[in-house]
Amino acid sequence: MSRTVYVNGAFVPEEAATISVFDRGFLFADGVYEVTTVLGGRLIDFAGHMARLRRSLAELAMDAPADEAEILSIHRELVARNGIEEGMVYLQVTRGAADRDFAFPPAGTKPSLVLFTQEKAVSDNPAAEKGLTVVSVPDQRWARRDIKTVQLLYPSLAKMEAKARDADDAWMVENGLVTEGTSNNAWIILADGTIVTRPRSEAILHGITRSAVLRLAEEAGHRFVERPFSIEEAKGAAEAFITSASAFVMPVVRIDGAPVGAGVPGPLSRRLRQIYIEEARRTAI
Repeated sequence: MSRTVYVNGAFVPEEAATISVFDRGFLFADGVYEVTTVLGGRLIDFAGHMARLRRSLAELAMDAPADEAEILSIHRELVARNGIEEGMVYLQVTRGAADRDFAFPPAGTKPSLVLFTQEKAVSDNPAAEKGLTVVSVPDQRWARRDIKTVQLLYPSLAKMEAKARDADDAWMVENGLVTEGTSNNAWIILADGTIVTRPRSEAILHGITRSAVLRLAEEAGHRFVERPFSIEEAKGAAEAFITSASAFVMPVVRIDGAPVGAGVPGPLSRRLRQIYIEEARRTAI
């Protein structure tokens, strides 16, 4: 059955959706995006995603295509029209359509706004029971990874390298230290129970789920520290996991072929996933 999508002011069937060949998202990857999870037909961490969207737009001197209330209304309408109980709403904003030029378009050029849904099991994902395997790859992305741009070619290539190496995902490494996964933040848990994840900077995406997990871990009394770690330290950790809007908290059980801890999802990773899902259900809008 065809999905209903949203393109520049109109809800249309996906097969009828069009956008200009001169759109700068197509020509220059001149755009940003957000992905908001749907659980029980409601939106998770919507305010956090909108705050990050505003920041991304500001960092690129890009105009907002609509106010937050209108964007929320579009999300809810798409969820309702497509009958999404669990899944994602993808939003993309570009600088709009203009004749191809490296210089920005003339002032007043209207940004493009596109949204669509993806139905996906997120709360009962079977991967959470067996855990993920990851491999390490060099981080060859641009330096402003804190801006959630649509420049996703290298993460896509890294994901495909992971699949070619019979792994689920890749952790990217720069100057000997893990930055993040292809579409997620990376974490380890030390033998004494300390949770470790890289601090926010221009080197990583400021994950909305990451921030929520840090807050929930602190509220539950778990120790954590924000610092970089190496692949070798991760291999020797008691547990490892990733966080993202679509994965929530997902255990990692092997890194470059070496088991992490016992090689199965650990108790604290499992507990953090449970806490996050409970909080997400409670606060979804």
